[in-house]
Amino acid sequence: MIKYLIIIFSLTLNILSAQEKLKIVASASMISDMAQEIIGPLHDVEMIVPIGGDPHLHEPTPSNARMVASADLVLINGLTFEGWITELIENSGTSASIVTVTNGVQPLTSQTYKNSADPHAWMDVSNALVYAHNIAQAMIKLDPENAATYEERLTNYKAELISLDKEIEMTIKSIPERQRILITSHDAFQYYGKRYGIRLEAIMGISTEAQAQTADIRRVNKVIREQGVPAIFIESTINPKMMQQLAQDNKISIGGKLYADSLGDKDSPASTYVDMLRYNTKTIAAALKQTVEIDDSLNKNTTNYSFIIGLGVVLLLGLGLAIYLSNR
Repeated sequence: MIKYLIIIFSLTLNILSAQEKLKIVASASMISDMAQEIIGPLHDVEMIVPIGGDPHLHEPTPSNARMVASADLVLINGLTFEGWITELIENSGTSASIVTVTNGVQPLTSQTYKNSADPHAWMDVSNALVYAHNIAQAMIKLDPENAATYEERLTNYKAELISLDKEIEMTIKSIPERQRILITSHDAFQYYGKRYGIRLEAIMGISTEAQAQTADIRRVNKVIREQGVPAIFIESTINPKMMQQLAQDNKISIGGKLYADSLGDKDSPASTYVDMLRYNTKTIAAALKQTVEIDDSLNKNTTNYSFIIGLGVVLLLGLGLAIYLSNR
């Protein structure tokens, strides 16, 4: 009898424990993974946009609304990343706390569109430290009883991020300086480029909703030819057809698939935020270190033009001299 009472008591405690778990909802996979690192097994973490989905283009579903409605905390990136999130939150009727994890990040702004921020701040690991801090503070406010746990996990995670930041910097420095040019489908790597010293060229803008323009394709083609870029890259959430055609036209290789707006699945080399940045960096470095042949046809054309102009000047001077002598 006592044995059965112990079992019943244990099951009751487990049920109560499960009921006490808070529900944390993140808009995208990178944020969800960071939250999981801070929260650990204490509470449940879910994400709105599934792995492999494009947060720029996501169309909220009824199940998304139910997820947000039952949440205790919703973590969003902001900076125009999830253009649909405000309406989803309002329509869900949730009473959850809403926290923008980019608060404190210095955003990069578009050179083309006024008051338009680049949302891909997580591509700079120093910004990920801000994300982690904001998530930890949100959890301490929501669940003060476990504040010490969140602080400890934050400290450990920050140490891992700082180490990753240095690793990326050293790996990019191993690429010959002239070849540090990253060409991708959409403009998701500007924070990465600014932080780690690599030039960025993209066909599309910061949102995948943008359409590739002929002028952008010409611009990228010119960079490839003039700089002798050995490889360009496709992205996990974007149709690779355009980049494959670009590589074929320029007789260069696809350097690999990069992860920007979503982590990879559990069997991929980019299943966590840290793994994603590490994998991207190794892939970029391996492809851009290749020996390249620079197309100097433009320089040859410039030389030809200079020769023609110089020849013209000589002829004019000769003609002038002839006229001068004939008039003496």
